[in-house]
Amino acid sequence: MRGPSILKRCEDIIMLIYNAVLHPMDQPIIPNGYVQLRDGKITAVGPMEQCPADTERLDAHGGHLLPGLIDAHCHLGIFGESLGEEGADGNEITDPWTPQLRAIDGINPLDRYFAEARAAGVTTVAVAPGSANAIGGQIAVLKTQGRVIDEMVLQAPAAMKLALGENPKRVYRCREETPQTRMATAAVIREALGKAREYWNKKRRAETDAEEDAPNFDAKLEALGPLLEGKIPAHIHAHRADDMATAIRIANEFHLNYVLIHGTEGYLIADYVAKQNVPVVTGPLLTDRSKPELSNQSLKNPALLTQAGVHTAICTDHPEIPIPYLMLSAAMAAKAGMDEEEALRAVTLTPAELLGLADRLGSLTPGKDGDLVLYDRPPLELAAKVTAVYINGEAIQP
Repeated sequence: MRGPSILKRCEDIIMLIYNAVLHPMDQPIIPNGYVQLRDGKITAVGPMEQCPADTERLDAHGGHLLPGLIDAHCHLGIFGESLGEEGADGNEITDPWTPQLRAIDGINPLDRYFAEARAAGVTTVAVAPGSANAIGGQIAVLKTQGRVIDEMVLQAPAAMKLALGENPKRVYRCREETPQTRMATAAVIREALGKAREYWNKKRRAETDAEEDAPNFDAKLEALGPLLEGKIPAHIHAHRADDMATAIRIANEFHLNYVLIHGTEGYLIADYVAKQNVPVVTGPLLTDRSKPELSNQSLKNPALLTQAGVHTAICTDHPEIPIPYLMLSAAMAAKAGMDEEEALRAVTLTPAELLGLADRLGSLTPGKDGDLVLYDRPPLELAAKVTAVYINGEAIQP
C-alpha cells in the first residue's frame, strides 16, 4: 500500500521561503538561500542571488530551514496518549509471532501527539507494533498530517517488526509460555521464517506444477513473504550487543534486508556492526536505565557508531520519549560527540534512506515532497523554536 496520489497537495500555489540558512542534507549548507514550493513539491533550491520573484513569500529572517524531520521508529498513535489500556493497541500478547498484524489498523491519527509532532517539525513517522512478540507485525510509514490513516500512508507494509532481548522473555514468562529465554525467542523467529519459506516454495511450485497442491491459506505465512523476498526489511529490536549479534546471525541465515532498532550497546561492537554493513536506528536517548538491557546506555552511542562507519539514525521510540523531542535527541547526540550535520541527517535524510523513501523525503532537493521545518536559530540549540512547518507544500498550523 503506497499512497502518494491520495495525499493532500497544495495545488497551483507557488510558495517561496527566502533569507534562510539552508541545510539541504545532501549538499553543503547554503548560508543565505531560498526554497521554492509548487503543487506540494520542492521545485527549486539555491542561494539568494538566484532567488526568483514569486507572489507568495515567507521571509525566514535568517532562520534555519531543514527538510521535515523523520522518526524512523516510534509507536505514535498505536499507544494512545492518556488512554491507558484503552489506547494500548501495539502488542497482541497472545501469540509470540504475529506477522499478519498491521500497524495501520491500530493507529489513531487523532491522538493529540500527531499535532505536537507537526508543531515540532516531525512530518513523517515509521509507526511500529511493540516488542512484546518475537515477530510483532507490519510497520507503516505515514505523514503526520491528516485525519484518516489511509490518506496519510506513504508505505504499508514498510517493514516487519522483530524483537529480541528482555521484552518477549518478560511477557511470555508471565504467561508461562514460550519464549522465556533468548534462545527460545531466536528459535521462534527461525521457526516462523522456516515455515514461511516452505509455504512460499510450495506456492510457487503449485503455480507451475499441476500435480503440486497449493498450501492452505495462512495469513501469518503470507505476511512473511515480502520479508523473505526482500521487498521489505526487518526492523529488529535489539538493545544488548549479544542481541544485536543474534539479529545479524538470523538475518544472514535467511538473507534478509534488515535494520537494527535501538542498538543501545552498539558502540561496544561498533567495528563488528560496521563490518556487517548494517544500519542502526538509535534511541531513545533520553531515558533512564529502566531495565537491565539498558545498563550500558550512553549518549555517545550515535557518535561512536557513526565514527565507526555505521549508517546511524536517531528515533524517539515515542511514547518512551515524546515525539516532539526528536530534535532534542539529535542535539544531545551532537553534544556527546556526533558531528552536528550528521546529527541533523540522523533525523532527516538517514531515516529516509533506511525507510526506502529517500526519493521523496529527507533533503531539500527539487522533486521531493514539500516537507519543511523552519527554526529561528540553529536547530540543535536548546532555545531553538520552530516558526513554520510545511507538509506536502501546505503550511501547517500547530
